[in-house]
Amino acid sequence: MEKLKDADVREVLLGKLQLKHGEEPDTLIINEMGVCLGQSRVDIAVVNGVIHGYEIKSESDTLSRLPSQMDDYNKVFDKVTIVTANEYLDKVNEMVPDWWGIIVVTNIKGQARMKYAKRGRKNPSQDPYSLVQLLWKEEALALLKEKGLHKGVLSKPKNVLYERLVANIPMGELKQLVYQALKSRAGWRVH
Repeated sequence: MEKLKDADVREVLLGKLQLKHGEEPDTLIINEMGVCLGQSRVDIAVVNGVIHGYEIKSESDTLSRLPSQMDDYNKVFDKVTIVTANEYLDKVNEMVPDWWGIIVVTNIKGQARMKYAKRGRKNPSQDPYSLVQLLWKEEALALLKEKGLHKGVLSKPKNVLYERLVANIPMGELKQLVYQALKSRAGWRVH
């Protein structure tokens, strides 16, 4: 029997996420979202009141990149769920933080079947600087202007804008501002 590939699992997962969130006008489902300035790319992100990353490790994948992906995802996402082949379940369970969710994918006659092995919880330690790196420079500038924090940084590089945002806006408010910017952005590869 042929192994399930990332695309097979992604199709089923996107279908489930569309069913769950498709009618919610304030929810955005993003394919292949870069985090930490493109250092890692999560397979699917769902942005609404939280940002939830879904990483797929199908039967055709390896777990070699997972440690570096985990480091980046732990900095950015409120929640992370790994969608993994049954054969990787024990290894994944050992590797990922205990707050991550785990969905197991079983190959039934070439069809991906999914079920939760473990429901995830909220990330206990998001990094505000990594979170604001999701913003484009123009979005960061717009937030700084909106908050009256733009003096002296209009022509500065992105990292200076990010530092100003993090230093002056509490994390709870910052998260909502970033999520709103992501949801109102045109040009995403959305599903």
